[in-house]
Amino acid sequence: MTTTEPSPAATARPSLRIARERFLSGRPLPGGVPEEVVAAWRRARFFGVPHDLPEPAAAPVRPPESALLIAARPVLERIVPALGADRSLLLLTDERLRVLWTAGSMPGLDACSVLAEQEVGNNSAALALRTRRRAEVHGPEHFLDRWQEVSAVSVPVLGPESGQVLGTVTVASRLAARAPHPQAALAEAAAAAVETELRARAGRAERVLLDAYLRGAVPAGPAGAGREADGAARGPDRAVIALDGRNRLISEGAQRMLTPEVLEALERTAVSARHAEVRAEAELPDGSGCAARVTPVRLDDGTVTGIVAVLEPVGDPTPPASPRPAVALTGSSVPWRHTVARAVELMRSPEPVLLTGERGTGKSALARELLGSAAVHAVDAAQDAGLDRTLPAWGADRPLLLRHAERLAQPGVAALNSLLDTRPDARLLVTYTPGAPVGPCLQRLLDILSARSVILPPLRERTEDIRELLPALTPRPAPGRPPLTWTLDALRALERYAWPGNVTELAHVVRALAEHRRASGPVRRAELPDAVREGPAARPLSPMEHAERATILEALHRHGGNKARAAAALGIGRATLYRKLRGYRE
Repeated sequence: MTTTEPSPAATARPSLRIARERFLSGRPLPGGVPEEVVAAWRRARFFGVPHDLPEPAAAPVRPPESALLIAARPVLERIVPALGADRSLLLLTDERLRVLWTAGSMPGLDACSVLAEQEVGNNSAALALRTRRRAEVHGPEHFLDRWQEVSAVSVPVLGPESGQVLGTVTVASRLAARAPHPQAALAEAAAAAVETELRARAGRAERVLLDAYLRGAVPAGPAGAGREADGAARGPDRAVIALDGRNRLISEGAQRMLTPEVLEALERTAVSARHAEVRAEAELPDGSGCAARVTPVRLDDGTVTGIVAVLEPVGDPTPPASPRPAVALTGSSVPWRHTVARAVELMRSPEPVLLTGERGTGKSALARELLGSAAVHAVDAAQDAGLDRTLPAWGADRPLLLRHAERLAQPGVAALNSLLDTRPDARLLVTYTPGAPVGPCLQRLLDILSARSVILPPLRERTEDIRELLPALTPRPAPGRPPLTWTLDALRALERYAWPGNVTELAHVVRALAEHRRASGPVRRAELPDAVREGPAARPLSPMEHAERATILEALHRHGGNKARAAAALGIGRATLYRKLRGYRE
C-alpha cells in the first residue's frame, strides 16, 4: 500500500477553519491555503452540496449483496475488535462509493448511504477512489459542517486480476491531533486482507466458471458423456458463452452468432445474476437473430458468480447492423462518468469550455459529441497557429471548436485573449494537451478558461472501460464474419498495459488486428503487439522510454528472441540492449 503526505489540516487547522468560513461567505481567502483543499470545496459548491446538509433521519438502505461485500465482510468483522468501536467507524464502500457495510459509531457518518463527492463533498473515500492510493481528510478539509470534528483515512481495494478499484475501506474517528491518521495502518491492513480474500475467491470462481462452460459446451445426453474435459474444443457448433462480469469464455459456435449488442446484454445478465435470480432466457435486443438459455453458475456456498448461456438461432440468423456506440461517451468507470457529466453540465451555458488531458485521451472526439449536430466552425491550431484565417471567418451564430491550443502562435493566443476580454460568453470549445513550456500569454488564456475546464483521465486510470471500448473501436465485420472477440488472457494483457497513447493507441491496435489477422476465433495474447503482450515495466516509464521499449520488444520478436541479432538490427551494441532491458525491470 502507498502512503500519503501529511494532511494540510493537521498542521494548519486554525487557518483552514478561517479559510473555510471565508469561502462559504464568499470573502477572499487568506494566503497559504492548500490549492487541493480549495479545489475540493469548489467542486462541492459546483455539485450543489449544502455545507449544512443534515444527517439522514432514516437508517440507510444498503445495496444488495455483492462479490466485494461477500469477500470483505468476514475479513472486516475479524478486525472490528481492534477498532475501538465506541470511538471509531469502520466502513466499506463499492466503486460508486455506496456504503455497503459499517461497524462502530461516529456521529455524522453513522447514517451515510453514499460518500460520492456529488452528494457529500470532499471526503477521504472519494479522494482514495480518484487517486488510487491511501488518502486522509481531516476536520475543516471537509465541506460539510457535521464533519468538522472528524478525521478519516481511506484505502482503495483493487481487483485481483484487473487492478480496477472495486471500493474503499475507511476508518473514521474524532479529529486527529497529528498526521498520519492514527489508524492508517489498520485501514491499510484491512484493505490488503480484503484483496487477499478476493484473490482466493477469484481463483475458485474462475475454476467453477470454466467447469460450467465445459459442461455447457457438450450437448446433454449420452453423446456428451465423458467429454466434459474437452467439450469446448470438440464441440465447435455448440454456441456457449460463460460470463461473470469480468471473464468471458466463448465457443466457436457462439463466435459466429454473437454481436456486440448481444454480448453486452449477456454481460448485464451476468452482473445482475449475482444480485437476483435470473430468468431462464435472457432478454436480447430485437433482431439479434438468436435466443439465450441461461443457467446461473454457483460456488460451493450457493453464491451466484456468473452465468452460462447457450445461444440458439431464431428467425434470420444475420441481424441488421445496429448503430455503433459513440467512442467518446463509452465507459462506465467513475472517472469517466464524472468527466462526461461535468462536460455536459458546462456545455449547458454559452460560455467557453476547455477540454484538457494527455494525447489520445479523446478530447476532440468528446468535443464533437458535446457539440452534436450543430453547425460548428472547427479549426486546428496546428494548421492555423495565428488564427488569422479562422477568427475573421467565424460567425457568432455558431460555436467555434479550437483543437490543439498548445500549438497556437503568439498572435493567435493574443487574438483569443482579446476575444474573451470583449466576449466572455463566446461559444468556444478548446482542446489542450499539456506538456510543452507555456508562455505568459498562453498561461493567461488557460487561467481564464480554467474555471470551466474538464480534465480527461488517461486510459491507465480507467482500465475498466477497455472491455466496453473494444466493440466501439472495432471496425464492423464483413457480412457473414463474426465480430472480433478476445480471450481472457488477451483482455488481461490489454488491461495491464499502461497505454501511453491512451484510447488512440488502443484504437490502432484493435484496427490492425481486425484488418490483418488471419487466425479465427477470439484474439489470443500471442497476437497482441509485443509491448502489450509482455505487460507493464516494473517502474513507470516516460513516453520516450515506452516507445524505446516497444521498439526493442518488436525487434526481439522479429528475431526469435536472439538478443545479438536484435541489437544488430537496431544499430546498438548487445551490452546496450541488455542494459536497457535491465533498466525497464528495475
